[in-house]
Amino acid sequence: MRLSNEVVERIKQAADIVEVVGDFVSLKKRGANYTACCPFHNEKSPSFNVNPARQIYKCFGCGAAGDALKFVMDIEGIGYGEALRHLAQKYHIEIEEQEQTPEEMLRQNERESLYIVSNFAQKHYQSLLFDTEEGQSIGLSYFRNRGFNDLTIKSFGLGYSLNEWDGLLKEATKKGYSAEVLEKAGLLIRKEGENVRVYDRFRGRVIFPVHNVSGKVIAFGARILTSDKSQPKYINSPETDIYHKSKVLYGIFQAKNTIRQEDVCYLVEGYTDVISLHQAGIHNVVASSGTSLTEDQIRLIARFTTNVTILYDGDAAGIKAALRGLDMVLEEGLNVSLVTLPDGEDPDSYVYKVGAEGFKAHVKKATTDFITFKTDMLLREAGDNPFKRAEAVTEIVTSITKIPDPIKRQIFFKRTADVLKVDEQTLLSEGNKLLRKFQDQKQKEQDRDRDRAKPAPTPAPKPLEGLDIEGITFSDETDFFLNEETSITAPPTLPPPKQDAPLDLFKARLYAHERAFVRLLILYGRIELEANISVSHYLLHEVEDIKFENPLYSLVLDIFRQRFTFGEIPDTNYFLQHLDPDVQQLTIDFCSNKHHLSENWEKHEIKVPTDEEILHNTAFKAILHFKKAYSADKMKAIEADMKGLNSSSDDDFLALMELMKQHKFYKSINDFAAKELGIVVSGY
Repeated sequence: MRLSNEVVERIKQAADIVEVVGDFVSLKKRGANYTACCPFHNEKSPSFNVNPARQIYKCFGCGAAGDALKFVMDIEGIGYGEALRHLAQKYHIEIEEQEQTPEEMLRQNERESLYIVSNFAQKHYQSLLFDTEEGQSIGLSYFRNRGFNDLTIKSFGLGYSLNEWDGLLKEATKKGYSAEVLEKAGLLIRKEGENVRVYDRFRGRVIFPVHNVSGKVIAFGARILTSDKSQPKYINSPETDIYHKSKVLYGIFQAKNTIRQEDVCYLVEGYTDVISLHQAGIHNVVASSGTSLTEDQIRLIARFTTNVTILYDGDAAGIKAALRGLDMVLEEGLNVSLVTLPDGEDPDSYVYKVGAEGFKAHVKKATTDFITFKTDMLLREAGDNPFKRAEAVTEIVTSITKIPDPIKRQIFFKRTADVLKVDEQTLLSEGNKLLRKFQDQKQKEQDRDRDRAKPAPTPAPKPLEGLDIEGITFSDETDFFLNEETSITAPPTLPPPKQDAPLDLFKARLYAHERAFVRLLILYGRIELEANISVSHYLLHEVEDIKFENPLYSLVLDIFRQRFTFGEIPDTNYFLQHLDPDVQQLTIDFCSNKHHLSENWEKHEIKVPTDEEILHNTAFKAILHFKKAYSADKMKAIEADMKGLNSSSDDDFLALMELMKQHKFYKSINDFAAKELGIVVSGY
């Protein structure tokens, strides 16, 4: 795909960060910004922040950050071009695409190619369903017999694959798609032998496309309609670069908005359950596609709601097996409820039998929270057997301790004690034992991980032998002076810092103050401190001949210096849209505030000055702190160089005198900065 700069700019301007992120995560307004639990890492409390004024997002937990385009790239795992295509489609921006040759397809990013051929296959299968005699008589008849209307069929992209060995392959080859990409997408099977044979995986079956959360086709399920016992009833796409079964929920794309609006997600087992309920007006429903729930699937639901209601048929064995995996849902902080259907019924058949209103009425009446449901079921099984009842109590307490919220745990312990007719304190004591055990296990795992990550110990530096830097006397002609009007200028003979040295306290301090320095430049560089003197004028003058140690901060400083020579001062947006991802990330960090002032402060007329109101003082202190850290780092480097010198050698003695001059120079800077900051000098 080739897009002009004009089209790219139109897409970027149209993309609203709140709308784009809101397609994948349920956002809640907090002040001027929005928050959510981060979709990029597992967390119980929200640390993901969206700033609509700056059009950026930032997670204070894992550090993920960027603009709308970067979010789509990261959440979907796609490249720049495909992310632009996604946003263009969302905002109805027409883009001209040229027909791709097979050679261009091979050169294209492989992951994007898988999305493209999967989309092609879905459209091809749906065309066969409606436009061929075989598709209509077999596939379309099956769907209509299930009660699916044409609108539902098209909404879910249902289709049919002809009963031919290579029908899809032939059509795809005509369009320029290679067999290699089709095979990697799971659409073809390669059979090795005397003669290698490649054939369509889903031939002679009705097709259920699987969409990811943004609506892209990533895989397929296919059902055979004949009574051939040698063939499995359902076959599914294999794992590919874009499809991981444990991370996907069938129907999530069609359900996500209603899940968010109604604040509950209904979970069923199969494709037809989802489609039937959706057609009946119950849109907030997804399926685990016959597998036990995984952590990734739970976290996918948690993006949109914390409430999950699982719809089971009346099979007791199936329910009991499923219950064993639901503790994991509790651990993720979700509220879990269950609904059982009458014997012999599944969601698909039951909604067909009683209709939408009858189904909703049953769900409302039969919904039970997970702990109560599990307690009732285990007690029925245990009967009057004291040993089985004791086992049931232990199992129920184990489930309750998985709930991360202590208040919810307390409520369930009290309710369960009443049901079991046991002392609440007994359950609490047992629960506390389990909690301590879980915490000990977690701590051991963290300790093991930390031990593995520890770097090899570095030998301690040897002390300076008989050299007292503070006690050295310098002659007047070698003294260097510093006053407020003088910017730092390093002597040219100072050796460069050793880049391979470990980051010590001095270097860490210096980096911190370099960071504070470039923060002022990026956020406030254009603001005038006084007539014709901007923050940039003031700060750049003070470090006129200095190069920052940290490569990223040095890059930002160089950008300001270069633009400043042309009479320009780059603003914050310049860096937010910078091509270097590290520069963009740094700027987002500066623009994102983890903590917000309470609205009560304004009610009580508590005035908190803004950065702009105290900018002059902040800039002055930033200079002083930087000078102090810079000079301390240089003195440390000089002392390290002194260690290897022998004062009895004439050459070494001259070098030592030169280093002592430099040390005196930087000490005077350090002392002046400390005095202005009101810091008592002890060492550095």
